[in-house]
Amino acid sequence: MQRKMKFLLIGLAASSLLAGCSSIDLNPNPNEGGVYTAADFNNPNSPLSQKSIYFDFDSYAVPAEAQAMVEAHAVYLSTHPTATVVLEGNTDERGGREYNLALGQKRSDAVKNRLQLLGVPAERLESVSFGKEKPRALGKDEASYQENRRVDIQYRTK
Repeated sequence: MQRKMKFLLIGLAASSLLAGCSSIDLNPNPNEGGVYTAADFNNPNSPLSQKSIYFDFDSYAVPAEAQAMVEAHAVYLSTHPTATVVLEGNTDERGGREYNLALGQKRSDAVKNRLQLLGVPAERLESVSFGKEKPRALGKDEASYQENRRVDIQYRTK
């Protein structure tokens, strides 16, 4: 009985330590102490030059490979208080209109939530859905479908 209690306590201690770890880096400035500027939007080596987040089929989970880009946009928004964004959720053409509008909204809300976790105030973020109404690619193949499953980050300034 005492041995079981010892293992239980060790397990609880390990769980407590792991619970403190986060898979999201909450460092508000992953740009190594620098600040992103408007010029970074045109620099192909900057994550700010990327303004679309692509999703898997029937998913609204923000992919891990988009994390650096989302963090860069959060840093830019944090250091440019007049900038706001509209997050435009899109889907491929498969599925009904209502389903795709809902999925596009879930995608844009997921990006909005991620930006909020990184410190961007909600009032500077708007999430909308276009569903399948604004395709980027018109083909009927998987490559075209992948191109259309996205959230586009559109900047607005006051």
